[in-house]
Amino acid sequence: MNDRDGGAVALAEALPLEYDATRPPTASRVRWAILALAFAGTTINYVDRQVWNIIGPFLADMYGITKPQWGIIGSAFAWSYALGQLMAGGWLDRVGVRLGYPIGLALWSIVAILHAGAVGLGGAVGSILGLSVGAAAVGFTVLRSLLGICESPNYPAVTKALSEWCPKKERAFAMGWVNGGSNVGILVALLLVGPVTARFGWQWAFVVTGSLGFLWLAFWVPIYRKPEEHPRVSKEELAYINSDPAEPTTKIPWRTLLSYRQAWAFAISKFITDAMWWFYMVWFAQFLKDRYGLNLNKIGLPLIVVFLLADLGSVGGGWLSSSMIRSGASVNRARKTALLLSALLVLPIMFATYPKNQWISIVLLGLATAGHQGFSSNLYTLVSDTFPRRAVAGVAGLGGTFGYVGAALWAWASGYILQATGNKYLILFVVAGLGYLVSFAVIQLLMPKLEPALIDDAEARTA
Repeated sequence: MNDRDGGAVALAEALPLEYDATRPPTASRVRWAILALAFAGTTINYVDRQVWNIIGPFLADMYGITKPQWGIIGSAFAWSYALGQLMAGGWLDRVGVRLGYPIGLALWSIVAILHAGAVGLGGAVGSILGLSVGAAAVGFTVLRSLLGICESPNYPAVTKALSEWCPKKERAFAMGWVNGGSNVGILVALLLVGPVTARFGWQWAFVVTGSLGFLWLAFWVPIYRKPEEHPRVSKEELAYINSDPAEPTTKIPWRTLLSYRQAWAFAISKFITDAMWWFYMVWFAQFLKDRYGLNLNKIGLPLIVVFLLADLGSVGGGWLSSSMIRSGASVNRARKTALLLSALLVLPIMFATYPKNQWISIVLLGLATAGHQGFSSNLYTLVSDTFPRRAVAGVAGLGGTFGYVGAALWAWASGYILQATGNKYLILFVVAGLGYLVSFAVIQLLMPKLEPALIDDAEARTA
């Protein structure tokens, strides 16, 4: 232990064990460093997945990728991400986020870099299997599938880490910042892809962005511990983190989780809203190219505006419910209010195909992303509101699986809808606009009072 750690421990030993609600913790704030790492990991996650969505529409023209093939490539990531979610939550519950998160991040960084060789890989795979599909379509389908599996631990890991480090009153706010990392990741990708591609070629866009993950590893590995094991956490901060009632630590199998309507509410809502979010990721750049003729040099600023609005929605949605709780509102009222307002913010996207001025359409797209992120920040927090910590990663993984099954189906269907309608996006935007209100209705039906899942009581009765 170095002098700085020793000083922190000495200071911690002089502090009271019990959390005083009238005095916020000031001796240490390590949980904010953990939040910063979770934010950075999610940012990198979205940088790596978004590069294709930015550059792909132009590579599609270069390599003859059709709209249905484009939808299949987007669907490939979503299917594999859903498969990964089946395993990621339970795996993280077993190995912990300190080890599991960096393993996932290192693997997805490697696969992201390998996208630079997608055309060659596709040619080799096509030759072996005797496929008549273009090499680029095959190669990117294979690599997007691998990337989906490797990226799948991110949100279960983040959700579990925040459940370990933040009391319930802070989790929506913390998740709002983490969700903001997805938007920052998109912005970073937008800022890098165009200049790097123009200077070095499209392959280097994947190499440069994929390499960012290795910088993150240098911080996570030495810093992350559980709160009770961290040498720089004061007793006061630890008492604040653990100010929620104590919970058992035994693991909960999926078959048990599936018996609770709270898990189904989360899973069905993820099925709907993740489909919409992945539609935004896969098709927004393509829409702006098709509708307004934007090229790779001109598409960056419009998408930056769209996802800056998404950032505001992410932080604002988490802030709204957390501030309502601090002001005395019930958790049920606070979360439901934030969810409903976020759902209403998405509705105007139904008119995004009509404006002749591209910036009106861009603002409508941005409002939709802001509404999604506000909704998502509170949706993820419902898991830690209604389930004990030992089940959080498992429920998050379950919801992630449902979410990306929905994303895969909608990404696949979108390509064929566009082909059948002659690149008319109206049907897709109407579905996107209404999806969040449907999701809110599901939550209200299955969790009208946001009651906790009584897993511990059920186990006590069967013991």
